Order: sequence, then C-alpha cells, then structure tokens
Amino acid sequence: MNLPELQAQVRQIEIRTRRLVSDLMIGQYQSVFKGQGMDFDDIREYQPGDEVRHIDWNVTARLNQPFIKQYVEERELTVMLVVDLSASGTFGSGRQTKRELAAEVGAVLAFAAQRNNDKVGLTLFTERVEKYVAPAKGNRHVLRVVRDILGHTPNHRGGDLRHALQHLQKSFRRRSVMVLLSDFLDPLPISTLQQARRRHDVVAIQITDPHEEQLPTLGRMTLEDAETGEVGEVTLRSEEDLEAFFRRRAEAQNELEQQFNGLGIDHIRLRTNEPFVPELGRFFRTRLERQRRT
Repeated sequence: MNLPELQAQVRQIEIRTRRLVSDLMIGQYQSVFKGQGMDFDDIREYQPGDEVRHIDWNVTARLNQPFIKQYVEERELTVMLVVDLSASGTFGSGRQTKRELAAEVGAVLAFAAQRNNDKVGLTLFTERVEKYVAPAKGNRHVLRVVRDILGHTPNHRGGDLRHALQHLQKSFRRRSVMVLLSDFLDPLPISTLQQARRRHDVVAIQITDPHEEQLPTLGRMTLEDAETGEVGEVTLRSEEDLEAFFRRRAEAQNELEQQFNGLGIDHIRLRTNEPFVPELGRFFRTRLERQRRT
C-alpha cells in the first residue's frame, strides 16, 4: 500500500469512526473503564462511620482532634492497544481483512479515549514486538496509531502474544486498559496473561472471518498456512468429514472462550462480514451490568 492509499484509508476510517463515537458510546466508555485509582483531594474533620485507615495522623496530632483524608477518583486512563500483525491478519473474504477491521475497532476505542481526555498507546507484534508507540493524547496521535496499524510492514509472519506481553511488562508499568486485538489462532500464553491481568484491565477482542469457520465444497483443497508458509492438501470426501471439521472448529473456539473466562478476561468476538458496533455496545452494557452487581 503506497502512502496516498494509506492516507485515504486512514481518512475513511476517521470519518466512519467519528460518527460511531457518539455520546452514548462515550457514556458507556466512561462507565465501563474505571480510572487508575484515587487522588488526594482535601482533609476534613472525622465523623462517626468514617474509615480509620483514612485518618491523617499528622494533622490529627497537630490539631489535637481527628481529621481524615478525602480522595477523588483519578479519571484519566491509559488505553494500550496490542495488535497482532501476523500474516493470518491479511486474510479477508469480504470487504475488509481482519487487520483492517482491527484498525477500525482500534480507531473507535482510540477516539473514544481521546474525547475522554485519556492517553492511547500502541504495541504491534508478530513473533517479536514490531513497534511500540508510547501513550499520548490528541487527534494527531490517534491518527498516527490508526496509520501504524494499517501501514506498518511486519518483519515476521508468525505471532507470539507471550513475547509482546513480556515486553510490555518491562517497558510499560503504569496500570492501563489493555486491549488485545488478534484472531487468537495460536495457543494462549496462560501464565503471561495471568501476570498481565494482575496489573491491567485486559480485554480480548477476537477478529475472525466467516471463511475460517466453514469450508465451501467437498473434495481436495490446497491450503497454505499464512504464518508459516507451509502448504498442504486436505481432502473432504463426505458430509461426515465436514461435520468433523466444524466440530473441531467449535471445540477450539469453546476452549478459547473457557480459557479467557478462567483468566477473568473479557472476550469479544467480531467478524469481518458483520457490523462490529452492536457487538461492542453489547459488551459495554454486559460489563456495566456485571459491575453494578458486584
């Protein structure tokens, strides 16, 4: 993709996603993603029922009566987009590839963060970390993030989420909302995700294509693994073969979802042939309802 084509595609995504980042989306975003903690605001006299752990002992000793510290929620967030650029992301059977959908979803979240005065960072990975963009604010920064997702040329074909998360553990220590955008075709690095989950609010957004979930015809097919380049033949001779294929795909998807549930990581599945905003909205509503129950 040359520079004018890239700029035009980024501009199209900007126009589409700005329309999607409505006041409703902003309200949901603010409610679902919490701030980093509590900031000190002021002190006041102790009242019955106040928590003892909030007593300011220095002021209490100086004034000879108990005072407590008051806090307000620190509203500013850091959203870190962690995007899989392995070769399987270039696949798309419809109007857009999985990578293009990842860029559009990332743009919606980045523009929502921008309107909420939050910072946005980016990590692009394959077998290695391809690019790291430090969190920052502003419209130009968000456009740069979208441009990098679409336009960066990877040096490797495979994918290694474990390596990307380990890199972030060393280089990025501030608590964040960490959004993983990937097809998750490779096995999950369970222990590394557990470590990330202890520090960050991790959300997994799975990008899939319908032709990965179905085989169009019976007979012999030549298939190429996008990430390894290996070529092989698959022969489906009967409806039973097709059913076995669908069953294995369903079992793999079910296992993936169970793993995310076990890790306490919210998981969203998006398809390249379907509008993603309704699914994203359902995620926000479901997460908000769960937070209100706890």
